[in-house]
Amino acid sequence: MLSQPWSRQSLDVSGHRFDDLRRWDASLQLGFVARDGVTRMRDMRHHGPLRVQRPFYPEGPNGSCHVYLLHPPGGLVSGDALRIEARVESGGRTLLTTPAANKLYRADRNGVAWQQDTLLQVDDDGLLEWLPQETIAFDGSRGCQRTRIELSGSARCLGWELLALGRPASQLPFVSGRLEQHFTIVRDGMPLWIERQPLDPTHRRFRGSWGQRGHGVQATLWAVGLEDGQAAVEWLRERLEAHQCWAVTWRHDVLLLRYLGDSRGDAWQLLEEAWHLLRPKLAQQPACIPRIWRT
Repeated sequence: MLSQPWSRQSLDVSGHRFDDLRRWDASLQLGFVARDGVTRMRDMRHHGPLRVQRPFYPEGPNGSCHVYLLHPPGGLVSGDALRIEARVESGGRTLLTTPAANKLYRADRNGVAWQQDTLLQVDDDGLLEWLPQETIAFDGSRGCQRTRIELSGSARCLGWELLALGRPASQLPFVSGRLEQHFTIVRDGMPLWIERQPLDPTHRRFRGSWGQRGHGVQATLWAVGLEDGQAAVEWLRERLEAHQCWAVTWRHDVLLLRYLGDSRGDAWQLLEEAWHLLRPKLAQQPACIPRIWRT
């Protein structure tokens, strides 16, 4: 039963709401299993506008299974609720990416938020790479992103999130709205990294030197399962010294590389180069760029 009165005008013919209770759900569940040295997509369930293309094997049959996540609307609007779940079973090797940038559109006149939840599970001796293309938040967007990674045994994971606030090239900076990001990584139920980040351009943290400093682009890369994380940190500092506006640390088996600046291109180049350096240490194979990135 609805919690408040509604009018016939608040629903379209399909039953979707257009008032402040609107909610449009979409979900995708993927499962990957290793058989005879080949990782196959065994499970694929979806609801709403979330799909995948067929698996690709650009690294050969014994390499990672590359899968592209498709969201035909191309972005999130008020009331959207996306949930993505992926599980890599023991011995599997999977790379997940997207064909284009994800857009977070301006909230509607009721200020209804969107939400996106991602759950990634990797079993013992599995490897998952989570490499979506950038997310662009339009001015006035309101929503929450939650990413949770559950590792078991000797599971390994590398991933990133690149967020651009506003569209300065169109003279449309991010001056209103509110975003919230949550990241959690656990291994065998024990937390390794828990982080919550609110992004509100009207809050003093957004402009303060102890916060966002007014910058419009931020990125985080994480890698879990490196044999020598501190050596990897020194390796990155040496090889990426030409880049600016970034830092890298290692703690509790989690390597974190951060970027805070104003260039999506610089942030993406930094992430991609770091991935090229770290990938052989995690996967014992060089990085193989998904061809969708070059189209």
